[in-house]
Amino acid sequence: MKVGVIGGGPAGIIAAGFAGSRGKDVTLIEKNERLGKKLFITGKGRCNITNASPIEDFFPKVMTNREFLYSSFYSFTNEDIIRLLESYGLRVKIERGNRVFPISDKSSDVLKAFNQFLFDNNVKVLLNKKVLDITKSNDKFLVKLDDKSIHSFDKIVIATGGKSYPTTGSTGDGYIFARKFGHTIIPLKPSLVPMEMEEDWIKNLQGLALKNVNLITKVDNKILHEEFGEMIFTHYGISGPIVLSTSNVLNKYTDSKIKLYIDLKPALDEEKLNRRILRDFDKFNNKQIKNGLIELLPMKLIPVILYIASIDDSKTINQITREERLRLARTIKRLPLTFKKFRPLKEAIVTSGGVSTDEINPSTMESKLTSGLFFSGEIIDVDGLTGGYNLQIAYSTGFLAGNHV
Repeated sequence: MKVGVIGGGPAGIIAAGFAGSRGKDVTLIEKNERLGKKLFITGKGRCNITNASPIEDFFPKVMTNREFLYSSFYSFTNEDIIRLLESYGLRVKIERGNRVFPISDKSSDVLKAFNQFLFDNNVKVLLNKKVLDITKSNDKFLVKLDDKSIHSFDKIVIATGGKSYPTTGSTGDGYIFARKFGHTIIPLKPSLVPMEMEEDWIKNLQGLALKNVNLITKVDNKILHEEFGEMIFTHYGISGPIVLSTSNVLNKYTDSKIKLYIDLKPALDEEKLNRRILRDFDKFNNKQIKNGLIELLPMKLIPVILYIASIDDSKTINQITREERLRLARTIKRLPLTFKKFRPLKEAIVTSGGVSTDEINPSTMESKLTSGLFFSGEIIDVDGLTGGYNLQIAYSTGFLAGNHV
């Protein structure tokens, strides 16, 4: 039996390798000059392979159609992908948040292991080959490439990724092919993406990184989500781990009134923060207020906090009123931001939306509309938070597709 796998990312690699391990004649077709181009840049080039949390803890981290992934996650777990890579000599380590990385901190070492996995399972790899069209005739799938060749397959796995990071090859081709076979494409949205804010003062904070802060999201005046950790200000708004995770929750509410608040001192309630401010005021009693907060806040942030709290930054601390001090504490606990929009889809780590899960068998990844057609990875309408969860979705769905073609 001849199997064609379209797309050489993690989902396609796993699908092709496991199909090959079952004795299928497998051809993996990739438009780029090498496999795993997007995988190569994950984890800032270190490759966050997966997450080491118990597999049941993965489901709350999936924000779209998590029920669809029960069979996938339990059929091929995070432990399974680690075992597979270790069998090819890759050693891994676990970092903060249970993120799993290669000990070498090189994504290229992960790709070496995957390439050997494909080689050992007799997968033919065609690089620099763009698929122009897929048709089905007499129970055969005909795949037309840009070199004008036509390849015939008994089964096809489409693992072409989403539409984020188009320079890695994720240009949305798979959605076109899926539509041709009658599949519904859930509208695409950026996920795990930086956000633009309305405030002009944001530009003055460009490059400022904050650690151990709480990002609170309110939609229509109700708290929707809270995320603790690190973030960074950019010239257009905010980015960083807690911002990306928040975007994954927020992208379903963009028609609503959205406000965000940064709690700069989440370890202190307002009363304790007030006591801390009073201690600093005693210490720097004769200084201007803008110079009296240097032990409490990053220097770059002080003028912004004072501006929002309506405090004259040239005032000396001994001139600050009680009401001004209380406003200062409130602003530190609730630095307000007004959501403008997400950055473009091409800047998103993951695409939200894609082939409707209603039209895919969750136990096999086969199309419910076209026999012999399978999907795996980001092309499907499933996505999760940062931390290795999206790559695990790719492996797990790729495993089911590869084992059932």
